[in-house]
Formats: sequence, structure tokens, C-alpha cells
Amino acid sequence: MPELSGVHPAWLPPEAFRAIGSRRTLVLGDDVLADTVRAEVAHACARYGGTLHDDRDGAYDLVLALDSEAGVGPEGFVLSRHDGATTVVAGGPAGLLYGLFEVVRRGETAFGADLPAEAHRPALRRRMLDHWDNIDVHPVMGQVERGYAGGSIFWREGGPRDLTRVRAYGRLLAACGINAVAVNNVNVHATEARLLTDRLGEVAAIADELRPYGIRVHLSVNFASPVALGGLATADPLDDGVRAWWARTTERVYATIPDFGGYVVKADSEGQPGPFAYGRDHADGANMLADALAPFGGVVHWRAFVYDHRQDWRDRSTDRARAAYDHFAPLDGRFRDNAIVQVKNGPIDFQVREPVSPVIAAMPDTRLAVELQVTQEYTGQQKHVCYLAPMWREVLGFRPWGPDGRTVADVATELVAVSNVGDDPYWTGHPLAQANLYAFGRLAWAPGLDPADLLDEWIGLTFPVAGDPGRLRRILHEIMDGSWRTYERYTAPLGVGFMVRPGHHYGPDVDGYEYTPWGTYHFADRDGVGVDRTRATGTGFTGQYPKPWSDVYESPAKCPDELLLFFHHVPYGHVLHDGTTVIQHIYDTHFAGAEQAAAMRDRWEKAAGDVPPELHARVRELLDEQVRSAREWRDQINTYFFRKSGAADAHGRRIY
Repeated sequence: MPELSGVHPAWLPPEAFRAIGSRRTLVLGDDVLADTVRAEVAHACARYGGTLHDDRDGAYDLVLALDSEAGVGPEGFVLSRHDGATTVVAGGPAGLLYGLFEVVRRGETAFGADLPAEAHRPALRRRMLDHWDNIDVHPVMGQVERGYAGGSIFWREGGPRDLTRVRAYGRLLAACGINAVAVNNVNVHATEARLLTDRLGEVAAIADELRPYGIRVHLSVNFASPVALGGLATADPLDDGVRAWWARTTERVYATIPDFGGYVVKADSEGQPGPFAYGRDHADGANMLADALAPFGGVVHWRAFVYDHRQDWRDRSTDRARAAYDHFAPLDGRFRDNAIVQVKNGPIDFQVREPVSPVIAAMPDTRLAVELQVTQEYTGQQKHVCYLAPMWREVLGFRPWGPDGRTVADVATELVAVSNVGDDPYWTGHPLAQANLYAFGRLAWAPGLDPADLLDEWIGLTFPVAGDPGRLRRILHEIMDGSWRTYERYTAPLGVGFMVRPGHHYGPDVDGYEYTPWGTYHFADRDGVGVDRTRATGTGFTGQYPKPWSDVYESPAKCPDELLLFFHHVPYGHVLHDGTTVIQHIYDTHFAGAEQAAAMRDRWEKAAGDVPPELHARVRELLDEQVRSAREWRDQINTYFFRKSGAADAHGRRIY
């Protein structure tokens, strides 16, 4: 097993393997992943005194065996316990690996009372992380775009780095159910574009480290690669020469990496090249790459994040929220089976509160991946505690066609998220942000899991030898369970979004984006606030939803309060469902959010003896920053709206 010095073990500390490592274990199977399972068990047994066997004759405490007739698919397994033995029967080698980690999660309870056979299989076929890593350090975005945990774990100073940590990373991902990784930024710069050709060996080296844990590597590519790398005069997706170039290039990729996953593409978005330059549409572009990948079983993830980022803020008919639907819904049914349209969970850009993207309900004949953002670009940048699993669970459980219809998780083919990992000793910068990465993997495996239960799993694995595990568990739940809503309270109110400092997106700037080409987000004036996205008087965005939501969102009286300002421009005196006015809600939530951030810090002080001193100090330092930032948010937001509205706080609190 990878032994890393000075790197936190996250949710796989040695102690997590004590229950397995102290027992007699039989492993049956012949595959690279079965070999990984044997190595994991052997390593644990060497530490805790157990024994590893491959002889069927004998009495064993734990049996891990392959059986293609298990009926649970290649990644599934059946877990049971009877007659003093715990048994994992896996449908394929990946299932054997996931079954092992399920036993690790359960610890001693896996060897307790008898357990009738339980079938476990992933709800989603592909559970993927997109790294926005650069080889070269970008002059504005750094080495990891929207990265808040140091540099890349793949590259350093323009070249590859020692990949020992990548093997450990693959182990962490497999333990929470992730099976695919895109290794480079979707904004593909000049150096990174060459990973497809003369620097492909660097991708192959990463794939070698991740393969033992069942993780396939994907690559972000530049749509204009035939021009930039191949010397062609065009990148037109319907040009025979362009299609031939992609076919040859893809064949070389698979000759080098036979289990390569496929391509990720950001096209015609925020300056990235795409098929629009040639009068083609996104189905034309995606299908060209899908055809090149199809002979090898690969897929293309084509991102639906396409909008006009040079719009005139004066034009109130232009609505960034509409863009993905307007571009992609008319193309439903035209994408190849191995072309996956990757849709952000909301229609804007990973805000702390957005409605679910209407694209998810609009393309029934297209394979869709729902994209989340584990890296906390707009949710505190891993300086703030913001446990995101409750938000993701709401998204995955949302029913676009009403209470009797299917959920987002039912519609999605797969789940993808932007990674929050860097080369920081704590992987995610903030030690508590590790919980977001863990929870993403687990929700991608089983979208119906309860976020509080996932947090409980993560706590139990990450802090197995804490001074007082019961006390620490209570403290972390008190801090983290409601932290997403706490963050929402002291930042942008009622779904309005984007009140952040332009460029780096950290900290408050109410009008920072309001008069820029990127979009207009709150339209606050002396009379009210919010964006009119109704069919009757606004941009018509509400019409992109099926019933009942198109009618719910159209009506200020029916619209959920937490999304009111996303869909409606209302007076400051508009009364919410709880009886408070919009302006008083803004004041109340921002005062409350800042107080709750301070309470998080106070609770963390009580955990001083229950976690390593250096970890406690790192979290305390970050909580100090969260408290400072929450007060700044409170004061700027409240003052801004006090000056706009002229309405006094009903409780007489200080507003500047």
C-alpha cells in the first residue's frame, strides 16, 4: 500500500483496517483488482496479526470471492454473514474491491450478528471526477483552476511529478466508489493540449497508478486540436480530413492506454473553440469524437455549459440561465450512444442555491451526466466549512415532473464532479472538506443515502482513535450538518446568487458582476430585487420546465422562498411564506449566519483533545477566517440593501 510521509490518510487510516487485519481471510479471484484486494488484506494482516489465505479448505472469518453468476453486475457484490463467516461474493473484480471497502466501512460490525444476503450495486455506471489541473502554472488561475488545496498531484513545474501520491489517491477514490478521473483542465491550454499527442506518456503513467483501483483515465481535449496539433486548416467536425485525424489520434491513444476512458470537451464556451465556428452544432461536434472513440469502447463527455459571456448587461432579454436549454434541448435524440451531455446541476454556475437545470428533464433520448462542484468555488473555497452533501441530495432527489415522477438520479446516466484535491497535506486544504469528496463518491454509488449518515461514515473512518469518539462525532455533526445552509444565510439571499468578487470569486461584492458581460444576477434597485424569469413579463425561463414546476416557478405566491429572487423581481416588502418580508429576511439571515459561523468555531474548541493537535490548529485557523468572512458578508449585504431600500431592521441591529 502507498506509504506517504506528511500526508493525511483521509478516510483510510491504518486503524480502519483493524477489523479485517486481525482475522483469517480467504481471497479468491485472478485479476489485477483481485491482486489489489489481496495486497490490501495482506498489508492489514501484517499490521494486526491476521492471516491471508487462498485455499478453499478451512474455516475463515472473511471470504472475498468472485462469481460472475452473482447477478449483481461487474461492480456489484453480495454481502452476508452466517456460521461465523462474513462473505463477499462479487460479480466482477471491481465488485470484489468495492466489497472489501464495504467491510472496511463497517469495521467490527461486519463480524457481529448474522446478516442475510444484501445485494450492493452502483446506481450510476460512471462516477467521475474532473480535475481542472494544468501542467504549466497559469498566470491567472494557477496550476489548478478553481483549486483551493495547493498544486496538482499530477504535475509540477511544467512536467510530471512523482506519482506515489496518485496511487494513494486512487485508493481513496475506490474506497468511496469513484471509478473514473479526467486528469486535466477543461480549459485546455497550449501545453495541456499536447497530452493528446507527444505527451501522452504522462497520461499513461497516471493511468498505471490508478488502474489497480479500478479507475479509468479520461482526458480533456481541445476541440481545435486538428489545427493546433495536426496542422490542418480546419477543425470542422463534418470535414473528412478532420474526422480521419481524430480517428488516427484516438487509435494511438488506445494503443498506449488500452483501458482509456475517453474525452471531455468544453466547446463554444468562455472562449474555448467549438463547432459554432464552422456553422455546426454541438451534436455534430460530439458525434465526431464519439465516432472516433466508439471502436474502442470510449465515451465523450460534452459539457452543456454554453452561454454568451460577452452579453450586453443593458439587454434584459438575455438570460444566462436559459442558454444550456436553448442550445441543447433541440438536439435531443441526435447524440451518439457514447456521447454524454454533461449538465451542471443548476442553470447558472454552481451557486449555493439554484433550481435544478431544466436540461435534465428536456433530453429523454440523450445520455446525461449531472455535474456537481466538489471544489468550493462559490461555497467558501475550502476556507469555509460547507458540507455539500445535503445540497446534492436535494438535487438528486428532485422530481422534475412532480411528486409521482422520476428523480434527477433516475434520469442521469452518471454523476460527475469537479475535484477539490491538491497536493496539500490534507488533500483538500481544509481537513473537513475531505467529507465533501467522500460524500460525492458515496452519493454517486447510491443517490438515496442520507447526508448525515454519510458524514457519520466519514467521521468514523477518518477519526478512528479520537480521544472521545462520541463527543467528536457530536461536535462534527453540530458544525457540519447544517453548514451549507449557514453559508447560504450569510451570502447571497433567496437564490439570487453571484454576489462575489469578480475573477477569484471569494468574498462579497454585491455589484461585482452586475454590469459585466458575464451576466446580470440581481437587478436590485430602490423598489426591489431579483430577476424576472417568468413567461408573462420576463425572460421566459420558467417555461423551460415541465409542469408542475413551470407553473410553480411562474407564480411568486407558489415559488419556494429559497428561489424567489432567482425567478422574480419583487418589492422589498414582499411577504415570504414564513410571514417575514424580503428585506427583513435578508437582515435576519445574514445576522444569523454570522452568529452560526462563530458558533462553529466555539464548538470546534471543544474538540481540542480529540484530534491531532496539528489538525485542530489547521481547522481553527480556517474557522477564524470563516468567522471574519461571514461578518464581512453580513455587513456588506445588509448595508447594501439598507441603502437601496431605506427599510430599517425591525430588531434595531447595527447596519452600517
